[in-house]
Amino acid sequence: MKIKLLFLCFFASFLANAQQPELQFFRPNSKLGLNVFETSKTDTVIFDGIKVRIGGDFAMQFQGLNQSNTADNLVELGTNFNLPSANLNLDVQLLDGLRMHLRTYLSSRNHNETWIKGGHIQIDKLDFVRKGFLEGIMRYTTLTIGLDEFNYGDAHFRRSDNARAIFNPFIGNYIMDSFSTEAFGEVTIQKSGLLFVIGASNGKLNQNVVVTNSSDNKPSLYGKLGFDKQLKNDLRFRLTGSFYLNKGTTTGTWLYGGDRAGSRYYSVLHTQPDSQGNSQGGSFDGRFNARFTKLTALQINPFIKYKGLEFFGIYERASGSNTFTQPIVDKEGAFTQVAAEFVYRFGTDEKFYLAGRYNSVKGKARESATSDLEIKRMNVGGGWFISKNILAKLEYVNQEYMGTAWTGRFAGAEFNGINIEAVISF
Repeated sequence: MKIKLLFLCFFASFLANAQQPELQFFRPNSKLGLNVFETSKTDTVIFDGIKVRIGGDFAMQFQGLNQSNTADNLVELGTNFNLPSANLNLDVQLLDGLRMHLRTYLSSRNHNETWIKGGHIQIDKLDFVRKGFLEGIMRYTTLTIGLDEFNYGDAHFRRSDNARAIFNPFIGNYIMDSFSTEAFGEVTIQKSGLLFVIGASNGKLNQNVVVTNSSDNKPSLYGKLGFDKQLKNDLRFRLTGSFYLNKGTTTGTWLYGGDRAGSRYYSVLHTQPDSQGNSQGGSFDGRFNARFTKLTALQINPFIKYKGLEFFGIYERASGSNTFTQPIVDKEGAFTQVAAEFVYRFGTDEKFYLAGRYNSVKGKARESATSDLEIKRMNVGGGWFISKNILAKLEYVNQEYMGTAWTGRFAGAEFNGINIEAVISF
C-alpha cells in the first residue's frame, strides 16, 4: 500500500505540472472550479479533435478527536493520520459539444480496493446529428446521461467526493449528505441567469435486474429551479430550490446514503467490545440517514458572494410516506436540516480563507415517536491554497446528539477536536 501511494504521489506531481488539454463546458478540478455549480453554456474552447484529460485527487487527514457518551462505552481516539484517499479522473472530449467523465476511487475509507464511482456523458451540442441541429435550443440546454451523481440540490457541488476535497472549505460533509450514484438522465436549461433542471433515475445504488416478489422498481424524479447571476463585478447571487421524489419500497432509500467512500471523521461513535466481544460502528458514523423508503425531499440553497465574503445555506426537508402495520399502525416521519456557512477569502487571488459552519438535523423517524432526534455540529477553520492545485486546511469540529430520543451508543454522544487535511486536485 505504501509503495502504491508513493507511486501515485509521483504520478500526481507529474500530471499536475504537465499541460492539461482544455475541454468544453468543463468545471476545472482545481481552485478555478470553486463556486462553479452547473457548467457554463459559454463555449470558449474550439474543438479540434479528441482530447483526453487524465486527472486525480489525493487527500490525507491528521485527526485529533475526543468522544464520549452516556454509557461511556466508546473507543478511545488517538491523534494520528488517517488512511489517505485517492481518485483517478478521466475526462474525454469525444465530439464537438460531447464530453465523457469517469471517476475511479483508487482508495477510500470504506473500500481500500479500487472501484468505479461512476461516469456520464454530457451533451451541449447536437452537431453529431447534423451540423447546427437544434442549435437554438442547445445554446441553453445540456443533456446528461449516465450512472453517476445527479443534480439534486447545490450542496453536492461543495462536498468532498472521496479525495476530491478541494471545493470543501471544511473536512467533513453535511450531516444529511445528499449524494448518490444512480442510473439517470437529466435536462438542464440556463438562460439569462435562470436555471431549470428536470431528471429521473432508477432509484438504485446497487444495480440489479432480478425481479422478486418484493421488487417494485419505481424510478425517482428530481428537479431544480433557480436564479444565478453576477449582479455586479463584486456581487454574485444564486438561489435554487430542488426536489427529489420516490414512492417505491425497494428504491429511493439512497439519497442520504449513496456515498460509499465513508465519513471523514474516522472511528467516531464506535463502541468498545462488550462481554461477548461484539462492538458497534461503521464507516459512515457522524452522518445521518433516516432511510425513508417512500421519500420526498426538498432543498433550498442560497449562495451570495460579495468580494471575498461568501454565504452558502441549506434548508432541507426529507419526509417519508410509507405506512407500517407491525407492531402498530405507523408511518414514516420527517427530518429538517439547516446549515449556514460563511467563508471569507483574502490575500493575493484569495488564496487564504477563514470559515465557519453551523449544521443541524432534527425530526422523527416515525410519526408515533414522542420526541425528536437532534444532531448539532459546529465547524470553525481556515485554509491556504498553496497553488491552484494544492490546499491545506485546518478545522475544529464539535458534534452533539441532543435530547432524550437517542438510545444506545448515541445517547449523550459527542465528539470534538482538530483535523488537518492536505489536498491535491488537478
